[in-house]
Amino acid sequence: MTRRFVDLSITLDPDVITDPPFMRPRIERKDHLQTMAELQHFFPGVTANQITGGQGFAAAEEVYLSTHNGTHLDAPWHYHPTQDGGRPAMTIDHVPLDWCFRPAVKLDFRHFDDGYVATAADVEAELVRIGYHLQPLDIVLVNTRAGAALGDPEFVSRGCGMGREATLFLTSRGVRVTGTDAWSWDAPFVYTARRVAETGDTSLIWEGHKAGLEIGYCHLEKLHNLEELPPYGFTVSCFPAKVKGGSAGWTRAVAIVDE
Repeated sequence: MTRRFVDLSITLDPDVITDPPFMRPRIERKDHLQTMAELQHFFPGVTANQITGGQGFAAAEEVYLSTHNGTHLDAPWHYHPTQDGGRPAMTIDHVPLDWCFRPAVKLDFRHFDDGYVATAADVEAELVRIGYHLQPLDIVLVNTRAGAALGDPEFVSRGCGMGREATLFLTSRGVRVTGTDAWSWDAPFVYTARRVAETGDTSLIWEGHKAGLEIGYCHLEKLHNLEELPPYGFTVSCFPAKVKGGSAGWTRAVAIVDE
């Protein structure tokens, strides 16, 4: 048996469009010579050519990020102050690590149009199609049309979303971590805005996220390479960065496939 690792994370790159303009990351880079002033704080008078290799000190980056840039895991605190019918919502530094290294299953929803809101019946039908029965704490990944649009100016408007009933279908069966290759677990806002304008029903806004008020859960957003995964029979590792009181944490999400 061989073991294959599939990188499910996008690269943190300000030049690749993965977020709306108001929340894109910034990276300021310093080369080995530009950090000499920092070295001289500890070793006054030392020059670049005196350091081993003669090329200065250390390359470094200063990064301005939202906790929702890049591939990240959202905590229940992100979408509401409470979860599970009134308990204080969990922040990312309190998410159980046991949730983040688990057997996983992939739902292939690439055939749904951009903006479609997946239902519980859609989830159940896909599980029947692939012949899989959900187990508590399985990680469920949703492969949408968005994965192929990474970097496209319209990326944030690509892919289907997971509705309230679809989300509760999963969480009521013990699923606590889900994920999508789209910008959001919910349908893109441009489509939701049209539905709200047509119906006046504001409960449609973030209906998948807000399902966490009933059963708290976490979801991964902006995954990648889901097309490389089988429907099931793999493990996902998605430990989040430990941000105190954070609504999310960056993760190098990886699938481990034994073949």
